[in-house]
Amino acid sequence: MENILTIQGLKKVFGKFSALKGVSFDLIKGETFGLVGESGSGKSTIANTIIGIHSPTEGEVSFNGTKLWKGNKYSCGEYGKIQIVFQDPRSSLDPRMTVRKIITEPLIPLSKERRKDKGSRENLVKLMKSVGLKEEQLDRYPHEFSGGQRQRIAIARAIITDPEVLILDEPTSALDVSVQAQILNLLKEIQKQKKMTYLFISHNMAVIKYVSNRVGVLYKGDFVEMGNTKDVFNCPKHDYTKKLIFSIIN
Repeated sequence: MENILTIQGLKKVFGKFSALKGVSFDLIKGETFGLVGESGSGKSTIANTIIGIHSPTEGEVSFNGTKLWKGNKYSCGEYGKIQIVFQDPRSSLDPRMTVRKIITEPLIPLSKERRKDKGSRENLVKLMKSVGLKEEQLDRYPHEFSGGQRQRIAIARAIITDPEVLILDEPTSALDVSVQAQILNLLKEIQKQKKMTYLFISHNMAVIKYVSNRVGVLYKGDFVEMGNTKDVFNCPKHDYTKKLIFSIIN
């Protein structure tokens, strides 16, 4: 098994608050690693450190063997190989931009040749179809879509650069229950087709159980349990994990 992303001893302090207390884990190529915990546990801080929003106070983040952070300077190497889908598509999509502009925005830093290839009509039509949308919707605006459709747009924007790692930060929590399953199944299908690696962040244990190969349970900035999803759910060792699992039973 090949590690694609490695987090080692990651600490993040905001003022006097320790958001992360030295977390370590690996992402194995092709898997879905579920990162679960309540609000404030440090889940999004890990995601934001991986994508370059927050610099680590201590520790290392490596992608394909290359460190992403050198001091406070972030370098992801080849642009677009790590992408993210945020929680709320209503706030993550610019209401002044058409779907076409939203989806192709990540192509701006790429070479002229790659922009032309990825932004071609043929590729955009294929991309829209892959997320369950239609070509004629490319020139519409976000307010013309439902919440589930907006999240499909956000997913299309994230995968247009053919990322190797896709971070999904609570991608279904802002959606109606009836739509959540559609998006989860869509993400599974995309992963199968494109052989991507997912870091799936959620506070919902039922979702984590459905999508993940392995799971890490985060509590107040540190892991209290980690292992194969089946093992963690069938035989949880930590009281906090038991509490989270109990919440989906009752």
